[in-house]
Amino acid sequence: MSTTGDDKLKKIVSHAKEYGFVFPSSEIYDGLSATYDYGQLGTELKKNIKDYWWKSMVQMHDNIVGIDAAIFMHPKTWKASGHVDAFNDPLIDNKDSKKRYRADVLLEEHIEKIRGKIKKEVTKAAKRFGGSFEEAMFLETNPKVQKYNDQIKMIEDRMRTYLENEDLVALKQLIEELGITCPISGSKNWTDVRQFNLMFSTELGSIADDSNKIYLRPETAQGIFVNFLNVQKTGRMKIPFGIAQIGKAFRNEIIARQFIFRMREFEQMEMQFFVKPGTEIDWYNTWKERRIKWHKALGFDASRYRFHDHIKLAHYANAAADIEFDFPMGFKELEGIHSRTDFDLSAHEELSGKKMQYFDPEDNKSYVPFVVETSIGLDRMFLAVMSNSLVEEKLEDNSERTVLNIPAFLAPVKAAVLPLTKKDGLPEKANEIINRLKFDFNCQYDEKDSIGKRYRRQDAIGTPFCVTVDHQTLEDNTVTIRYRDTMEQERVSIEALEKMLDVKTNVKHVLAQLND
Repeated sequence: MSTTGDDKLKKIVSHAKEYGFVFPSSEIYDGLSATYDYGQLGTELKKNIKDYWWKSMVQMHDNIVGIDAAIFMHPKTWKASGHVDAFNDPLIDNKDSKKRYRADVLLEEHIEKIRGKIKKEVTKAAKRFGGSFEEAMFLETNPKVQKYNDQIKMIEDRMRTYLENEDLVALKQLIEELGITCPISGSKNWTDVRQFNLMFSTELGSIADDSNKIYLRPETAQGIFVNFLNVQKTGRMKIPFGIAQIGKAFRNEIIARQFIFRMREFEQMEMQFFVKPGTEIDWYNTWKERRIKWHKALGFDASRYRFHDHIKLAHYANAAADIEFDFPMGFKELEGIHSRTDFDLSAHEELSGKKMQYFDPEDNKSYVPFVVETSIGLDRMFLAVMSNSLVEEKLEDNSERTVLNIPAFLAPVKAAVLPLTKKDGLPEKANEIINRLKFDFNCQYDEKDSIGKRYRRQDAIGTPFCVTVDHQTLEDNTVTIRYRDTMEQERVSIEALEKMLDVKTNVKHVLAQLND
């Protein structure tokens, strides 16, 4: 792969379209900005990610249940949640490129550049000192590194203050003071910073006036909060307990870009965990540990993940952190863990006039529970898997192959069954094998082109196993298994095939690791 992030992202976009993972939406009409359709393989990968999350979150916990709330909600929901008054992004335009940016993102990207300078200093020192180099000591004592860290702290402190106070003038001044330029025009010709509300609105009913205005939900969490008592009472749930949901959300992102990383229509996987007041920070730390363990169970390099504490806390939170992933465009938010206090339930209780309290039989009293939230973007998770998995390899014979090293339990196609030739009963035998496997595994049949070309096609879509049916199969009921990652081959009986695929591709084996 190319070493530059832009080139890597372009290759992912191209590969995703060429092989049926992701298409631009309404492409025959030249597309619609920041909207995408998932193709036949993308849909399978997305479903497998959802299954992994749902089973680990709901099936593996006896105190977490799932719901599916409506996209349309009463407009007072969004007044209570704060979205009507406070769901804004601070935006700034470059007058020369005519491009719009989030002011806080420009500052965060500037901080990342400074962190990049620290990494360069570490690399240079490691080369200079060789085996005697102690990175931790170097980071603590090197004057240049200390200067860079001081710069980062200064920017973060001022940024936090300006965002909390909504001081947009000072935010612009900080951008100018740091000499931040537009990535496209290279100029510093900035407009003032302005707040922009991100909610899509529409009208309910036949009369288009404000009294009928409703919103497309900007998050799925509120559907959980308004159903808190419904679920608690009907499920006889005892605190602590959680409610999970997977669903679409919509935000009028003005600066939506970077493929499926930031879209106007996206999908979230969220879980709200209701706890006794005073225990929320312990549960917040517990869920941070559980969620990073879930991500690392995919087998990706641990250095591609990091925690990032929020510079500015949302109005509802008393603690918040992101799990960031090293995407082609750098470290970006993949999942958020937030201690939301009792803000949501209390706000809905006040505006609706309905009690949102839990009677605790142990304490013999009622209270509004506190909430710890885990929220992951499904589309971002999809992009993280693609980013980590797409590689170009140079082989020993100097040929090259493009391969998606997707974890086998997430792979869209688990096995490709390939007859060596189109005659002599081999296609019939191959279909017989597929008919045996398809109850448990998504399989693909392919008889076109040489066996080598067929292997390459399966590598490119991430199929972990190719099953080749040849003339020996007709004699002894054995097939050749070819492994995607190593390209090694072995002979196995058809009877052993099902068990082998189950061991290698069933999500239950990954879930068992999380349960240890």
